[in-house]
Amino acid sequence: MIILPAIDLKDGRCVRLKKGDFDTAHCVADSAVDTALAFQASGAQWIHMVDLDGARGGIRQNAELVKAVADTVTAKIELGGGVRTVEDLEAVFALGVTRAVIGSAAVTDPAFLRAAAAQYCERVAVGVDTLDGIVKTSGWEQSSGLDYLAFAAQLDELGVKTIIFTDIATDGMLSGPSFRRLADLQRCYSGNIIASGGVTTLDDIRQLRDMGLYGAIIGKAYYAGTVDLAQAIREAGEQEC
Repeated sequence: MIILPAIDLKDGRCVRLKKGDFDTAHCVADSAVDTALAFQASGAQWIHMVDLDGARGGIRQNAELVKAVADTVTAKIELGGGVRTVEDLEAVFALGVTRAVIGSAAVTDPAFLRAAAAQYCERVAVGVDTLDGIVKTSGWEQSSGLDYLAFAAQLDELGVKTIIFTDIATDGMLSGPSFRRLADLQRCYSGNIIASGGVTTLDDIRQLRDMGLYGAIIGKAYYAGTVDLAQAIREAGEQEC
């Protein structure tokens, strides 16, 4: 299982939120580049980045920081936030990003998603961000009304290879992942699943690994010091995915 330590960007700063609430944004690191280098030194071969400004407003505003990270590390970059058109995908890949995460547009523009999945295959993932089992969009501030399991089944039919599942209620709360919802998701979706939100301890990593998940994102737990990244990577196993 791959471990993807996270860097969330807002207004050019590395921040963390609680339950996706922008009013709770607080700075957790002075430098995205230095943070990425520390991740890499711990053995990370993937780094998960989010342009929160892009996720909320649809216009990416942290491209220079993303490029600086991609130009500095050898780890692969996964980026979400504000990816809503083919032009956005091309711009993101031009920054040196390996995999782009489509969020809101996966709900609002199925034609774009279908074209992106067909053209870019493994280089595209979809963020399935849910609260009480309902998919949220626009930086988690709007409800789509879609059940996350039905949505995941649709993504499977469209040929989406990877999804990132976030239970918003656990995000940034150091409360443990939503194992039950992840297990339900595994029964509806046949592709790669990355767990996001609530990962707090090495026991969480072991349980997610033993479930057979493709990956797990570590955010708040790293910055709060509840998990040692290098040890988490060792527990997760093979990282060349």
